[in-house]
Amino acid sequence: MTRRGVLIGCGFFARNHMLAWRDLPDVTIVAVCDLDPAKAAAFSEEFGAQAYGDAAQMLKEVRPDFADIATTVSSHRSLVELAAGHGCAVICQKPFAENLIDANAMVDACKDAGVELLIHENFRWQAPIRRIGELIDSGAIGQPQFLRLNFRHAFDIYANQPYLAQVEDLALSDVGLHLFDVARRLFGEVTRISCETQRLNPNVTGQDAFLAQMRHVNGAVASVECSFFSHYAPDRFVQTLALVEGDEGSIELGDGYRLWLHRQGECLEEVVEPPLPSWGARPWNLVQESVIAFQQHVLDVLAGRAKPQPSGADNLETLRLTFAAVQSARNGGRQVKLAASGEEPPSA
Repeated sequence: MTRRGVLIGCGFFARNHMLAWRDLPDVTIVAVCDLDPAKAAAFSEEFGAQAYGDAAQMLKEVRPDFADIATTVSSHRSLVELAAGHGCAVICQKPFAENLIDANAMVDACKDAGVELLIHENFRWQAPIRRIGELIDSGAIGQPQFLRLNFRHAFDIYANQPYLAQVEDLALSDVGLHLFDVARRLFGEVTRISCETQRLNPNVTGQDAFLAQMRHVNGAVASVECSFFSHYAPDRFVQTLALVEGDEGSIELGDGYRLWLHRQGECLEEVVEPPLPSWGARPWNLVQESVIAFQQHVLDVLAGRAKPQPSGADNLETLRLTFAAVQSARNGGRQVKLAASGEEPPSA
C-alpha cells in the first residue's frame, strides 16, 4: 500500500523531508503548500508534487493519508487542527508549540479525530543516539546513573535561518528541547531541573548557550549543555557528544562518531557514523539519515507496526521540561520542580 502525503511549509529544512520521503518505498508526497508561491512552485518542480498556497484547499482536494507540517511554531496549532479535521495523520515539526495550552489542544484534536500525531524530534533518531539507546536497553551498562549530553559548535546556523538570531531563548528552544527529548528517551522522566543561560555571540539577540542539570525519576542525574559559539577545529557541528554511566559499565560517544563501551574491565570501540544518503553531504548526513529513519518510523506507525516515538502526548513532557528550563534560567538558575502532567511549570 502506497501512502499519500502532503507537505506544508517549503522552507530550508523541509527540503530534507522531501528528499527523505523520495528515498522511502511505498510513500508519495502528492502535494506541497507554502504561503510563498515561489517556494511551493520550486518544490513542485523538483519533486513532482502539486503546488498549493492554501492548506485548507489542498487538504480538501487531495485527501491525503498524512500531512507533514514543517512550518514555524506559531502556525502549528491551526495547521494541526486543520489536518486532523480532514482525518489524516499528522507529523509536526519541533518546537511543537509555544505553550502547553496549544500543545494540549493539538493532542486532543488528533485524539478526537482518531488520527496519529507524531513530533519530528529527529535527534533521538540519529544513528549514534539510537545505538546508545540499544546498549542501555540491552542492559550493557546495568542501571543508568549519570548522563552528559554536549552539543557545542560555532557553525553559522543563521545563514540559512536568519530569524534564529532574533529568538530570545534560542539555544533552549532550537536545540535544548531536542537534547531534553534524548535525555528522556535514554533515562526516563525528570523530576527537577536547574538551568543557566549565556549570550556569547554579540551578533545575536537571544541566549545562545545553556547548561542544565536534571534529576530523573529513577534517581539518575543528567547534565545537558549547548553552545552555538564554541570554537573547535574541526568544528563539531552537528554532533552531540555523550557520556553514559551505569552501575556495570559506561558508554562514551566522542568526536568523529567514535563510541566506546567500557564493561568488565574491557573497552570495545565502534564507529557509529550514519551512512551518506544519495542526496546527502557531510556533516549533514547525521541529520539527513535521522530524517529518513524518523520518516520510516512514521510509515511503520501508520501500518500498525510501531508506536509513535515521540507522539504528541509524549512530547508534552519535553515541552514542560523545556519551559521549566527557561523559567529556571530567568530566575538565576533556581531549581524548578516539574509540575503534574498538563499543568504549567510552577514558579521557582
